[in-house]
Amino acid sequence: MSDILHTPQLIDQFGRRVDYIRLSITDRCDFRCVYCMSEEMSFLPREEVLSLEECGRLVKTFVSLGVSKVRITGGEPLVRKNALSLFEDIGHLPGLRELTMTTNGSQLEHYAHALKKAGLHRINISVDSLDAERFRKITRVGDLNKVLRGIQAAKDAGFTNIKLNTVLMRGFNDDEAIPLLQFAIEQALDVAFIEEMPLGEVDHSRGSTYVSNQATLKLLQEHFPLVSSTETTGGPARYWRVAHTNTRVGFISPHSHNFCEACNRVRITCKGELFLCLGQESKIDLMPLLREHPHDDQPLRDAILASMHIKPKGHDFDLQRTAPAVIRFMSQTGG
Repeated sequence: MSDILHTPQLIDQFGRRVDYIRLSITDRCDFRCVYCMSEEMSFLPREEVLSLEECGRLVKTFVSLGVSKVRITGGEPLVRKNALSLFEDIGHLPGLRELTMTTNGSQLEHYAHALKKAGLHRINISVDSLDAERFRKITRVGDLNKVLRGIQAAKDAGFTNIKLNTVLMRGFNDDEAIPLLQFAIEQALDVAFIEEMPLGEVDHSRGSTYVSNQATLKLLQEHFPLVSSTETTGGPARYWRVAHTNTRVGFISPHSHNFCEACNRVRITCKGELFLCLGQESKIDLMPLLREHPHDDQPLRDAILASMHIKPKGHDFDLQRTAPAVIRFMSQTGG
């Protein structure tokens, strides 16, 4: 009998199997992207953040419950001191089919080779503009050339299927879909366009900056030979291939094409809050269980299993609302 039949599985109340977790290891970031953070952010004190050992324990517990894909996020995960030790701890964990990371790329030129050796399989790199001045405006402090060097370092380290993540915003960078895809083709990268999500109070009206992925797809089809694909990386993106290239184009569309019916993931904040949905407040606090039972994982396992009964059917994003759908910032939930 296969090992799969002996592995516990996380099944929610709607029959969806959860086999993918996104774990934030810090709420801090060296950028201040306008759709992700306010300009003046208050960050958590160290004692309110999971230790890297606790992060590793969480990953091992979820994997023991049938999770096969783990994404490490932040904030910016690589600004966390000794973050590499976590990748070394879990990178070759039996049962973990894929370990991935979302990063802004600013630290990759220093860590790419070590991350590859530690067992990281794939990297998503957030790039919202190829114009250095505009890039700095969107990130408030970011250096595009540093990120481009990070992308090259990841390629040199042997990472394949590197994916660029782009949030298009009207009035900021909505004219960059074509050059970003052209860049991805030239560099043999994938690219995903993500509709802006109403998380946290920001300095602009999201209704006025919203760019639908339907419009982006239509624009790209006029300039590139896109072929619909049934491929998946285990997340919410719907993919197209650019004919005669190695590049895939993904669209993550929480507004124009709700992806909740096939949701297979949960998120854990750097505070140990297990959020069952990106766009809802349903959560369970795991940090107390980790600290009250340092040598017994059963209470933690029981809480994770019980959480499946409160996982919502889906999010409820509405761009017409004056307040954000969720008060917490994307950087706090895990990007």
